[in-house]
Amino acid sequence: MSLLLAQPNAFQPVLPRVHGGADRHGVPRHDFSVNSHAGGQRPMAQAAVAMADASCYPDARYTALRTQLASFHGVSLQRVQLAASASEFIFRITAVAAQHGASTVWLPKYSYGDYAQAAHAHRLKTVASLGEASLLWACEPSSPLGQSQANMAQWWQAVDGGATGILDRAYEPLRLAGAGSLSDAQLQRVWQLWTPNKALGLTGVRAAYAIAPVNYPSATLTQLEQLCPSWPIGAHGVSLLTAWTQADVQAWLAGSLGTLRLWKSQQLALCEAMAWTCLPSQTNFYVARPNLPAGLTLAEALNGLRAEGIKLRDTTSFGLPDHVRLSVQPPAAQCALQTAWRHVMAEHQKVAS
Repeated sequence: MSLLLAQPNAFQPVLPRVHGGADRHGVPRHDFSVNSHAGGQRPMAQAAVAMADASCYPDARYTALRTQLASFHGVSLQRVQLAASASEFIFRITAVAAQHGASTVWLPKYSYGDYAQAAHAHRLKTVASLGEASLLWACEPSSPLGQSQANMAQWWQAVDGGATGILDRAYEPLRLAGAGSLSDAQLQRVWQLWTPNKALGLTGVRAAYAIAPVNYPSATLTQLEQLCPSWPIGAHGVSLLTAWTQADVQAWLAGSLGTLRLWKSQQLALCEAMAWTCLPSQTNFYVARPNLPAGLTLAEALNGLRAEGIKLRDTTSFGLPDHVRLSVQPPAAQCALQTAWRHVMAEHQKVAS
């Protein structure tokens, strides 16, 4: 009998993974479910990815890419850890923490499901108290709310006390208001996880990286690299991350945030006109509670919208039922959402009567 089948402690499944984006119906015509930059053309980054040479392997050590990322962040080369995606790194860093004796993990109240999936896979116990955790996750701005992460002062105290802190900064480049909770000096003492594909509107290109805390044990960094498969990032991912470090790409991104702010104000007004309750956020996405008539469930409403080519992100898997997360989309997509919602409401009224 296989040793895997003979394990005495059966591994208990967790909830299925739920994500935004393409599904069994294909790519949504108007996709509000993914927190990607929707601000039009990204000529420099898109051109770099389009010109990627997929006929050969990248440098297996990614020397030039790691050097550029290190220079971009002003850190030593040794602190740059490449990853196939943020999710891949989440599982790998959790594995290393478990191998070093971590047995407990703290998760934000509402957070990306892969944090919990990775902890479960490595049998870390989720604890409610920051002071009891060996491994601490945070995301700022947070998802799904797009707000400052709650309890960051206490979170930092736990890190300062010796726990391993990992700050997911996927949405920092898409911040439209506010500022992060940690100082520059504090950021240097935590793991920082970056996924530029969202800010560049190229989520189909999977590539990410993490910046290790300053003076992090070199043996543990080596262990992280040894747990990583060869060539975690393909040619297109290398091109995307290289473009991310370029001044013209950063200038485009900074200049585009004003457009996103304008579209966000318009989209919030549209949602409020539909009697949806919108929660505050600092990003290009936010959470809302749709106004549902009696007898219509949120799942039914979302299915109706999906049939009209509109996809929103149900936040139940984040621990926030009866709400949806919406990314900011261009005015044409907003009008399509309003029209589709009217159709869904009309169809429900017809059936109900």
